[in-house]
Amino acid sequence: MEPSLFERKSEFEWHINPFGNMHVPGVIFANEALLRQMDAKVYEQVTNVAMLPGIVEASYAMPDAHWGYGFPIGGVAAFDADAGGVVSAGGVGFDISCGVRTLHTGLCLADIEAVKARLADALFRMIPAGMGSTGAIRLDIKQMDAMLSGGARWAVACGFGYQSDLERIEEGGCMRGADPSKVSDQAKKRQRDEMGTLGSGNHYLEIQHVTEVYAPEIAVEFDVKVGDIVVSIHCGSRGLGHQIGTEFLKQMVIAAPSHGITLPDRELACAPIDSSLGKDYLGAMRAGINCALANRQILSHITRQVFSQVLPQANLSLLYDVSHNTCKVEEHKIDGCTKQLYVHRKGATRAFGPGHPDLPDALHKSGQPVLIGGSMGTASFILSGTEQGMRLAFSSACHGAGRAMSRHQALRNWDGRKVVDSLSESGILIRSPSMRGVAEEAPGAYKDVSAVVDAADHAGLARKVAKVVPLICIKG
Repeated sequence: MEPSLFERKSEFEWHINPFGNMHVPGVIFANEALLRQMDAKVYEQVTNVAMLPGIVEASYAMPDAHWGYGFPIGGVAAFDADAGGVVSAGGVGFDISCGVRTLHTGLCLADIEAVKARLADALFRMIPAGMGSTGAIRLDIKQMDAMLSGGARWAVACGFGYQSDLERIEEGGCMRGADPSKVSDQAKKRQRDEMGTLGSGNHYLEIQHVTEVYAPEIAVEFDVKVGDIVVSIHCGSRGLGHQIGTEFLKQMVIAAPSHGITLPDRELACAPIDSSLGKDYLGAMRAGINCALANRQILSHITRQVFSQVLPQANLSLLYDVSHNTCKVEEHKIDGCTKQLYVHRKGATRAFGPGHPDLPDALHKSGQPVLIGGSMGTASFILSGTEQGMRLAFSSACHGAGRAMSRHQALRNWDGRKVVDSLSESGILIRSPSMRGVAEEAPGAYKDVSAVVDAADHAGLARKVAKVVPLICIKG
């Protein structure tokens, strides 16, 4: 995009002043180079979101923003129910509560090197990955509804992990207000045997090595230091979340005229927060969040089992688990007044700063860990929420590198087997059931994650704490 389209507020903040039917400005956080890399659809989608009823403050886009369904990926918008605000299935996305969790291991690089291939093979054997992958868990109707109501709390109660895990998970591991009765039988059917699976696309499980620390005082609070080995898991609500999104988007498109809503784009289908359809979607979407939290909890349990066999001295405690495809009710200040807002984050990570009441006591001083996943073969980053960030974009930050080209373009540029071989020569072991999937997710198909993270840091959205690089990647 051309910088001339924007009013430049700072080196890392670009505004689109309201025009036409926009209720609020559009705001993009990026440096000039990242802004120029963004496709024109980001501009269009940011301005379209600003036209939705009840939006407050601004329509935001993070430094990794790129074209998405209705909302840009990397989009953030908050709506006030008292002002006729809406909830949008497109503003959450199809992979409800896709997110990242990172676990400590208590190990160092020397511990891993001697058993690296064995560990990679064991993880790949135990963790189902890929399109349509299924696991060993089979849920009946009663168990499904319990999982959708209980999230990671249900998983822990079933023996998948520890009670201590829950305080390091967003929402304490269970999203309140979930209503399994609003989730269709088809969505539940799709999820029946997908618990404890990674799925496909950009999802992964990585064994990572901490190579740099940028904020030592916060790194101490996070118990992260150079040389540490950590495990990161990136996945979401699998088929259930996709089915919820698909079904409610159709219903919202049909119902919009009856609510007096004129959509600038059909993909922005939405419903008033206080309408029966809006409430039904929120109940189903919250159940989808619980599905994702339970899924990542089960995957952590399986990972712990693998480590107990290969590296029994490891201790996999949880650093944090945070989602980046959600709509949540949060309190934020608007014009000096505290309001309850429905904050949509699509491809954007919640980033609460120090002292936020929703954080566990151990993280009150440091702020929330903000986990930013890289693309396969590149670095990932651990950031922290800041006081300044809580005043910007409703306490939100980027979620990853952001795609630089479509999957079809990536297939024309890379061969999956060659990508695996090249990364192996660099010391990164890839295990995947699909060489096509590897080609689609080639590191070169993504933007420079370091540049994205630096932009988020300099813009004040979150503070850079540590860099981690992959050693093993189990790829869907």
